[in-house]
Amino acid sequence: MSAAVFSPYLPALALLLCPVFEAAVGTSAGERCVYLDGARHLDAVGLSQDGDVVIGALFNAYILPEALDLSFTKELGNQPRDRKVAGSIPGADSANCLHGWVSFQESPVQWAQAVVFAVEEINRNPSLLPGVRLGYRIIDSCTRHPFTLRAAMSMISGGNGTCETTRPVKLIIGDVSSTQSIILSKSLSPLHVPMISYLATCACLSNRHEYPNFFRTIPSDAYQARTMAQMAKRFGWTWVGAVVADNDYGLLAVQVFQEETKNTGICLAFVKTLFREKLAKDVDRAASAVQASSARVILVFAWYVDVEVFLTELVRRNVTDRQFLASEIWSTSGRLLSNPQLYTIAQGTLGVAIRSAPIPGFEKHLRQLHPSRYPQDTFLRVLWERTFGCSPLRNSSSDSQSGPPPCSGTESLEGVQNGVTDVSNLRVTYNVYLAVYAAAYALHSLLACTAPNRSDPSLTPGCSSPDNITTEQLLEHLKLVNFTTQLGEKFYFQDGETPAVYDLVNWQRGPRGTLQYVPIGRVEGSQLIINESAISWPGDSNKVPVSVCTAECSPGSRKAIKKGLPVCCFDCLPCAEGEFSNISGSSKCHRCPPEFWTNSIRTACVPREVEYLSFNDTMGITLTTVAVFGAVTTAAIAVVFVHHRQTPIVKANNSELSFMLLLSLKLCFLCSLVFVGKPSPWSCRVQQAAFGISFVLCISCILVKTIVVLVAFRSARPGSAALMKWFGPGQQRGSVLLFTCVQVMICAVWLSLSPPLPNRNFGIQGSKVIIECMVGSVVGFSLVLGYIGLLAAICFLLAFFARKLPDNFNEAKFITFSMLIFCAVWIAFVPAYISSPGKYSVAVEVFAILASSFGLLVCIFAPKCYIILLKPENNTKKFLMGKTQ
Repeated sequence: MSAAVFSPYLPALALLLCPVFEAAVGTSAGERCVYLDGARHLDAVGLSQDGDVVIGALFNAYILPEALDLSFTKELGNQPRDRKVAGSIPGADSANCLHGWVSFQESPVQWAQAVVFAVEEINRNPSLLPGVRLGYRIIDSCTRHPFTLRAAMSMISGGNGTCETTRPVKLIIGDVSSTQSIILSKSLSPLHVPMISYLATCACLSNRHEYPNFFRTIPSDAYQARTMAQMAKRFGWTWVGAVVADNDYGLLAVQVFQEETKNTGICLAFVKTLFREKLAKDVDRAASAVQASSARVILVFAWYVDVEVFLTELVRRNVTDRQFLASEIWSTSGRLLSNPQLYTIAQGTLGVAIRSAPIPGFEKHLRQLHPSRYPQDTFLRVLWERTFGCSPLRNSSSDSQSGPPPCSGTESLEGVQNGVTDVSNLRVTYNVYLAVYAAAYALHSLLACTAPNRSDPSLTPGCSSPDNITTEQLLEHLKLVNFTTQLGEKFYFQDGETPAVYDLVNWQRGPRGTLQYVPIGRVEGSQLIINESAISWPGDSNKVPVSVCTAECSPGSRKAIKKGLPVCCFDCLPCAEGEFSNISGSSKCHRCPPEFWTNSIRTACVPREVEYLSFNDTMGITLTTVAVFGAVTTAAIAVVFVHHRQTPIVKANNSELSFMLLLSLKLCFLCSLVFVGKPSPWSCRVQQAAFGISFVLCISCILVKTIVVLVAFRSARPGSAALMKWFGPGQQRGSVLLFTCVQVMICAVWLSLSPPLPNRNFGIQGSKVIIECMVGSVVGFSLVLGYIGLLAAICFLLAFFARKLPDNFNEAKFITFSMLIFCAVWIAFVPAYISSPGKYSVAVEVFAILASSFGLLVCIFAPKCYIILLKPENNTKKFLMGKTQ
């Protein structure tokens, strides 16, 4: 393996080996201890204070350049760097981050001072660790894991960058990054060294099996990712883009967001990553994705320095109509808020922020900071150079003219407002403060410390000796930490985690046009509390931005997923007949209850229109009129026959059967009226029985009349005179009665066993409910129709045989025509009845009844009425007999 791989870890190895080497050969460290690479004094970039127990802390005061110079045209020591910063640090030529730090951050200086303030406060507290003096060792982690690991190894081994040894730290507070914390936890876990992070939020670190020595005073990313998912649901954002850091912090946050929004209709339009070593290329790619996407809401999980570059690129492209969801790492960044270039694009940003809490006395501590009080604090010296433009290490007698001039010593942070002195919203700083107190309470428990007893002044407080404590013991006691903060809140670790509490902030324009973040809600556990009226949306709009792949389907339609696309990209299809959707964005349509049907726009169910053959509609009126006309016509013919009952033509055609036939035809016309109107149990029974009996009576009369004609002509032959005696008037009436009784019996059995009943038919016409009479027994209905058809067929055959009998007025010929019409009508009735929907099937049956009745009436009685009324001269016996001869 190449030396380049080992180079980040060699100083730590040297620090570990120097004391051993010195003891082995009996020489001084100054003569024999050597470094194996050029990173001398790396662990001297920070500040420290000795104590009985020392805790370590890692902060990233410096950040790496966006891209390293990999041209290999220069020596590493000649990489570009900030001379103003590096020049004031001893050994800076070799101790810098990869020989070229480029930016100094003010916020980590405040975080480091939170450790100093908390340790001094604890050392003054007689009730917490009495008799034990806490110390600290703070080192810059330089934003990358090789430096984090080297600094951590230096602290736990007791090295201090000068080949001298100090007291090893028992606990490390840090690191800022999730990736660095993962590496550090895995490296320190075999040594049982506990670590408390104040800003590492990766959900993966919650795995106690993988990271048993890891604790944190900031909630897991899982909670803020869920919070952002809840906000997306609340505001209806279903099409969201994501720009995240290319590390565990960003990638796992996106994973949690996707899991939380699963099956909710929320999709990620794109996921673009930002990696600092190739930031320019990644920013260009991410900005292009944002510009090309229809997503108007962008989720951003990245370090605030990288976010600044990304937003600046969007401004350059004039992409200003996006709603950003900010993670806690940049949602309250003063650097971004004070950047005038971002005023337009960043306005309206919604962010999840680490909850803010005050630290009493901390502002006074910061205002009184001076390099003379902390001469070893390299962070403070650099801050002094940046703030006052002078070097606190130089004096007027210095021969060197390079670098900033020497300070006068009267400089003070009183009245200075910057990222260090601003204590209006202590977020990460308060997490650091809590981490120090958690370590102190764990030590207090481990050392079995006793508090002062005012009732017994002779009992002095104190703790057991801290010289023999081990990191493994401290780790176990850290799990049991439970104390009340100065704000009266309970603090404890639950599997290394703290309860999720966040502030929700909104970036708004201030009175002077600058950006400021305004609290608009909070998160407590899974509860999301938002004051929507306090939100300022992008573009000073009072409307919630719309971010959807496809606009929500309107009521009356449903979503249809497009194949190969995310679930939030869909088509809107109208609901089918009988189905409705009464809300926007419905994924399915619901079927209406049986008695209801959808309205024309498929948004609600309305009662179905009841339909039957009514006396009020046109068809019902027409059929009723025709039926009444037929009955009146039949009655009129009967009157004519009664009036001319003594005439030969009436007598010659068996007047008694003729009157019975007229009566049955009148019943046929009238029975059709029972089919019109709303079906009821009695009407359903009556209509079929009346129809069947009336027509059998009618056909029976015609059949007997046909038989009489045949018998009459047969009896005229020699030897057949007695034939007429056997079929006289009594036998004729009895035959009609017999034929009719058979039908009456069929109807009686049918109506008693399975009668026709009214039924509400929902399946014929969707928007209508058809009220119709069901036949009940199909066998019964078939027997009724079959019996009528049988008599009609026999009558037709007999009449057909008698059609050519010699007679001036051969009634058999007219009966033949009438039976032909009757059979044709009822043969056509069957398919028409079956194929007609709803009330039209009833209309077909009524029409068949009327058509066949008119056919019989016209064919049999029209010729007779013609002679009676228009040719009375032919209504004589002589005329009838003359034709017969």
